Formats: sequence, C-alpha cells, structure tokens
Amino acid sequence: MKITELLTKNTIHLHLKSSQKADVIEELVQVLDAAGKLNDRAEYKQAIFHREEQSTTGIGEGIAIPHAKTAAVKAPAIAFGRSVSGIEYESLDGMPAHLFFMIAAPEGANDTHLQALSKLSTILLKEEVRKQLLEAQTEEEALAIINEHDVQEEEETVSVAENEPFIVAVTACPTGIAHTYMSADSLKAKAEEMGIAIKVETNGSGGAKNVLTSEEIERATAVIVAADTQVQMARFNGKHVIEVPVADGIRKPQELIERALKQEAPIYKGSSNKDDRGHKESGSRGIGATIYKHLMSGVSNMLPFVIGGGILIALGFLFGYNAHDPKDPSYNVIAEALNTIGGGNAFALMVPVLAGFIAMSIADRPGFAPGMVGGMMAATSGAGFLGGLVAGFLGGYIVVGIRKLLAGLPSSLEGIKTILLFPLLGIASTGFIMHFVVNTPLSALNTWVSNWLSSLGTANAVLLGVILGLMMAIDMGGPINKAAYLFGTGLIASGVYEPMAAIMAGGMVPPLGIALATFLFRNKFNQQEREAGPVNIVMGLSFITEGAIPFAAADPLRVIPSVAIGAAVAGGLSMMFNIGLQAPHGGIFVFPLVSGSWMLYLLAVIIGAIVSAILLGLLKKPVK
Repeated sequence: MKITELLTKNTIHLHLKSSQKADVIEELVQVLDAAGKLNDRAEYKQAIFHREEQSTTGIGEGIAIPHAKTAAVKAPAIAFGRSVSGIEYESLDGMPAHLFFMIAAPEGANDTHLQALSKLSTILLKEEVRKQLLEAQTEEEALAIINEHDVQEEEETVSVAENEPFIVAVTACPTGIAHTYMSADSLKAKAEEMGIAIKVETNGSGGAKNVLTSEEIERATAVIVAADTQVQMARFNGKHVIEVPVADGIRKPQELIERALKQEAPIYKGSSNKDDRGHKESGSRGIGATIYKHLMSGVSNMLPFVIGGGILIALGFLFGYNAHDPKDPSYNVIAEALNTIGGGNAFALMVPVLAGFIAMSIADRPGFAPGMVGGMMAATSGAGFLGGLVAGFLGGYIVVGIRKLLAGLPSSLEGIKTILLFPLLGIASTGFIMHFVVNTPLSALNTWVSNWLSSLGTANAVLLGVILGLMMAIDMGGPINKAAYLFGTGLIASGVYEPMAAIMAGGMVPPLGIALATFLFRNKFNQQEREAGPVNIVMGLSFITEGAIPFAAADPLRVIPSVAIGAAVAGGLSMMFNIGLQAPHGGIFVFPLVSGSWMLYLLAVIIGAIVSAILLGLLKKPVK
C-alpha cells in the first residue's frame, strides 16, 4: 500500500494556526475528523495524549509524529500539518517542530496498513524530503514529494567480511509505528556513514522485520537493544548487550555504535525462557535508573488508589469530622460509606498494589503474587509504605533468583514452574522474610517517623515545608520532584497529611509564577512564551508542575532559582498554616477538602507564585 492512499489532499493542512502542542494536536484531530476518518473524535484525541504521556513524539529535526492505534479510528489515515515558523513540541532535540504527521490506525489495522504508516517515518529521516515539504506550495506538491520517495522496502541482507566489525540491533516502541523505524533508520544511516556493518531488527505493529538469525547474533561484536517495550532477550545470552530507550537510537546513534564496537556493555546472562524481563537489568541502565524505573511502576499503579481513596475520605469530612462514626452525634450514613470505600478499602489496597507492581516490574507476572502478599503483610503489620517498598523489591528479586535456580529443570516441567513453583516458593520466601525480619523493625520506624512529624514544632514544620517545596520545583517532574511526592504519599498511608499539602502547594507554584510573570513583565518573554502564559495557569491550578519545563529549559539559571524559591515559600506557609491534605492530586479542585482553612492554603500558593513572578521579573533579561 502506498502512503498516499492514507495521506490525501483533504488530510493536509499546510498553514497551521496553532502555537502550542496541545492546540496542534486538536487542529490535526479536527482535520482527520472532518475527513471522516474517526468514529469518536474525543476518544482518539485522548489516545493521542496518552501516547504523548509515555514519551514525546517530537522526534527532532523539526518533525513530530503523534500517533495512536484505537477503535476510535474508522479508517487508517495520516494527517499532515505544517508550521513554517515552528511550534514548541517538547521535541527530543529541544528544537521547534515544523512538520506534523498525525497517524490514525484502527484497532484491527492489517499489516499492509501498518507497513505503509511505518514507511512514513523512514522517509522523513531524509533531509531533502523535509526541505521539500517545508517549501511545498500546494497539497498536490506535498503528495508528489511523499510519493516520489515511497519505494518498496526489501528484507535486508548483510554481507560481512570475516574480520570486519559487525553490529546487530533491535528497536521497538509501545505502538510500533513511528519510533521503532526511525530509531532503526537512524542507526543504519550512522553506521553507513561510519563504514560499519549493521543489521537492525524492527519489532513494529506489523510484526518483527529483518529478524536476526542465530548466526548473525553469534557473529556480532555486540548487540544494541533500543526499546521501550519488551523484546526477546534470551537469544543474546553471552553477548555484550547495550540496552537503552528507543529514543536514544534516534538521538545518539553514533555513541551507541561506538560503545558497541568497544564492547562497553555487560555480557548478557538470561534464562532460556521466552519471558526474561527479570534479567533485563544487565543492560546499560545504571543501578539507580533501574531501581527508579521499578519504583515508578509501583507508584504509578498505586496512585489511583491513593487519589480516589483520599478524595472520598475528604468528601466524607464535609458531613463532619466524625460523621463516619455511628457513635458520634454527627453520624451520617453517606459519610460512613465514603470512609469505608476510601479508607477501609482503597487505602487498604495501596501498599499491596505498590509492592505487587514493583515486583512485577522486576520479575514480570511471576513476581506479582509474592509482591502483593508481602505488601499486604507490611500493611497489616504496621510497616506501612516503607514495608511495602521493601516487599516489592524483595518479592521481585526473590523470583528472579528462583528462576535462575530452576533454569536447569527439564523443559517438560516448564509449565509447572509458572503455575506452581514460582508462586509457591516466591510467596513463601517473601512471606517468611517479611514476617521474621522486615515487619517488626520497619513498623517501629514507621511509627517513629509518623510520631516525629506529628510532634514537629512550628519552626521545624515550616522548615520541612520549605525543603519539600524546593524539591518539587528543582527539577519539575524529575527524580527530586518524584522523591518529594513519594514521601508525601507514603505519609498519607501513615495518617500524616500536612507534608502532602506542602508538596502540592510547591508543585503548583512554578507554572503559576511563570504565568503571572508573562503578564507582569511581558518584555522579559518572547511572543511564544507570552502565548504559553494562560496555558500555565491551567496547568498550575491542576498541579501539573511540568508546565514550567519549557521556560526552565530555555533559561535555567534564572528560571529554576526563581520558581524554586517561590515553591519553598508556598510549602513553608502551608505547613505554618497547618494545612493537611489526604488527596495527593487535583490541585485547586481539592482545596475545599483540605483540613484547615482552604483560603489560607490558597493564600500560600498565591504568595509563592507572586514571589516567583517578581524574581523572574528581576532576574530575566529583556527580550531583544
């Protein structure tokens, strides 16, 4: 199938009006909807934004390829939009995007459609194509440019001399439509430029292409795995394997190839199982990055329980602080139900869910049951959030160890491992260690931390709030920000709510302070930044700290200190006003649910935003 069967004249928009990422997406969704390609416009747009949350589709070189595969698509299609002036799209190279190709794939898209969609990303890697598309005057001219370069791809054959360096690679992304192929082509182009032989297997939506043979793997100097999703790893046993995100194949092909040539990677030691995610840590991710990945897997799955449960409990307090208690004069049956659902059930599950998904991230499904059981033991023993963290990592790595110990069993017993041996040995081992070693000391530690935080004097409480506010604004969504957020959610599980309020206040300030500065000090910001100001108001009020990132990236030495100081002020004031918050997300929409005065809480955020805005006005230089 030709690309021009999917990209047609009525799905091309050569004069985009948008100036922001979200608006570009909306504009291109409208193009597809108007062309009759969508069943449900809202659902498709939601799927596009969900894909952007995983990683930006702004791949650099002025290109963005937002895409989604969903039942909301009526017929496979491509929309092309162009902005000659460029639009900030959070691209991998930090530069504005000019060419936007929105791919719509239906849930049941066949291989022919998917191959055509995937070919587009390959064509866009060519500089002459991008230049021609930027200069195209009509829709017909743009179609002719694409059609000229749309040639049939053939299965690769690689001929390598005996003593010549040879590299093999695998690329894969969650949707298997764009990044998979662009990463592969970037590696191949750079290898050709360097005079290095390479073969790249692509694990796309249409299935694996250019599949590596056992002879090629054996012959290879090293293996590059650029993937954001699971690939079959057992075949690389005994080889030097470099494991990186799929985006690194696009951004850092030369660095990866040079590392492969020098064999700067550990030798992979996996199992013979097809499912060997538990061994993936032998790749190039550092120990800290690996632990962080597993931790975030647990936290992201735990948060719905914390958020939903916390808001339900807080709603119950609207009937009276003790309205859930049948013995209290203010008793209300709805308040009791809200407290039972939120506290008795949602909150009761959050530590086991945290532990279960950490363990599952480490050892895949066999790790889930040991992690859940260990997490439940932590929750019921009083070891709480800290115990849940230990249970998750303990359960996951115990299963990895069990898998290695049982690797020598006959293949006829393969099925019984997953059904019987992994859960039995994993749950028993994790349970015994939690019961006899972990729970008692962590329960005591958890109780001490909770009592210490509850007994803080005003001065110490304010200092804690200042520190938490600073952490929320220093890297705005990065590891430091996540560490503070994790601290707050953990304390909610222990019944301490004031730090979470300080954390949310600190996280709201950066985008709000920047938005305020764009109104008060307009000469300190360019046109694009001024237009982004109102968007940051919405993001700040919604507790989306990341809205400040583009401004911080453009001028980090002035923006980061300004927003960090404002966030610290907001966090300190929140603690001084003795504000507590059981809902770890929601921004201004959960302000009425705080314990203490919501007006004082709002005042803390406003003061922090004003401080940040004034500092930005003083520190930033006028735009010429």
